[in-house]
Amino acid sequence: MNKLRIFMLALISVAMLSLTSCKWKPSEEQIKTLEETKAAALSAEETLQKKKAERQEWENKVAAKKAELEKLKKDKENVQNFQQPAE
Repeated sequence: MNKLRIFMLALISVAMLSLTSCKWKPSEEQIKTLEETKAAALSAEETLQKKKAERQEWENKVAAKKAELEKLKKDKENVQNFQQPAE
């Protein structure tokens, strides 16, 4: 019984080693597909970075316009208060 276990363990070990040592080589089509996918991913990342920079520019412009609007509102309020007759 003990010899059978050792033999089975050795057989399983050899089978596992032979399966893991086999090297799989990708075909030309798979390599081409991988290259195209990689190029598409890089392009998408580059586009994402450009869009993030563009969004930041627009957010800065909106913030500047809001600040300008607040200043103009205060100026308008000051003018309206100045024009009211003194009681």
